[in-house]
Amino acid sequence: MAALIARRQRRGRLIWLLPKGHVEPGETIEVAAIREVGEETGILGSILAPLGIIDFWFMTKTHRTHKTVHHYLMQAKGGELSDSDIEVSQVAWVPLAEVSSKLHYPDERKLITKVSDLLGDTCLT
Repeated sequence: MAALIARRQRRGRLIWLLPKGHVEPGETIEVAAIREVGEETGILGSILAPLGIIDFWFMTKTHRTHKTVHHYLMQAKGGELSDSDIEVSQVAWVPLAEVSSKLHYPDERKLITKVSDLLGDTCLT
């Protein structure tokens, strides 16, 4: 299972994506990833392996912004699934076999294909 978050786009459409966020001063990328997953999903996780890096540009109202996102395969260690983060509209546990079809962004769908390589094909059943 994977914990996914949903956000509303500017036009109101709900899109599903992997949890992510910003590195706070003094944090490592790994610590930031664990913290952000907790903040956005309510789940306390531990990192099993890196999944990959997504590098992209996007437009804000005033300028073009570059973003690099490091994604990790994590194991849930505790917590309770919740959407208490104001930036998150919904959260859900999704079976791994269905994650790729639910994710909005192609780069995130591509990362999910690495999970079976890391955990073995039985993780998708």
